[in-house]
Amino acid sequence: MGNLDQGRVVYFNGELVSESEACISIYDSSLMFGDMVFEMTRSFNKQQFKLREHIKRLYASIKMLQIPLKMTSDEMEDAVYKTIEANEPAFSKDDEHRIMIDVSRGLLSIYQDVVGLPKGPNVIIADFPLRWTVTGMGDLFNTGINAVIPSQRAIPAHLLEPKIKNRSRLHYLMANIEVSNTEGNNNWALLLDPDGFIAEGTGDNFFIVKDKTIITPEGRNILRGISRDYVLHELGPQLGLTCVEKNIEPYDVMTADEAFMTGTPFCILPVTALNNIEIGTGKMCKITRLLLDTWSENVGINISEQIKKWDKVGEPSTVSTPSPYTFGKRQ
Repeated sequence: MGNLDQGRVVYFNGELVSESEACISIYDSSLMFGDMVFEMTRSFNKQQFKLREHIKRLYASIKMLQIPLKMTSDEMEDAVYKTIEANEPAFSKDDEHRIMIDVSRGLLSIYQDVVGLPKGPNVIIADFPLRWTVTGMGDLFNTGINAVIPSQRAIPAHLLEPKIKNRSRLHYLMANIEVSNTEGNNNWALLLDPDGFIAEGTGDNFFIVKDKTIITPEGRNILRGISRDYVLHELGPQLGLTCVEKNIEPYDVMTADEAFMTGTPFCILPVTALNNIEIGTGKMCKITRLLLDTWSENVGINISEQIKKWDKVGEPSTVSTPSPYTFGKRQ
């Protein structure tokens, strides 16, 4: 394989291989059915944030999908740190580690005895710079997001459990494609559930603030994010703020004092409009700012300034198709 210092490597079923060699079979169940669970984390000052919580959720997803993985959660955590250690020489001083853990069931059963490949689950742990995900987001801390409700609905738990973090995410992509055709800038998808209540974004959770109370949709028809839990159960209580989970409608969003999204890469971003109608003052307001500043203090990094700095040194984006956190058309 050569010297590990030459570039990034990937943990692949117990071995460290180059990114180009980390490939699964075309007969893998993940390719056939999206039969894969995953987690993505980030670091602050090169220290992983909430890794244990991400792994706990990963193993809940593995249990729900009945993937016969023998690797324990402690072994998974050790493998993550082994991957980080191997990749650190390939990272610059100001990079953060973005970990992606994928677990697939392996070869689809009808192919197991005919293609001559190893059977059983695949565990792939990739480690790449966080800036790949967040470059271009820096200005959103100033302008905020315009949340756009597409016609695509969230899939409710009685049809497909959204609390399993899985790769069957075509409905997210359909929402992103629709929102990418919306005029204007900074448009992000915000899904409703089939009953018309606010559910989630396509890779983030949604909050409003009303009368100094932090409100987020019930955890029934959404992926219960690690960042969402951090706001509800740690940041909010730390600041003496009341946090509530309940059904909210678009009306509640438009009449809210503030709104924001949470997600692992960016932590908190303000939502300043819904369908181009201003929320509150149309700017990041007091409680959203307080939450972001306190989060920054807790992890020893100015979260928004770090991302803004990466914007300044990054190359102009050539992305032309919708993807997580990239919805608008770019020339």
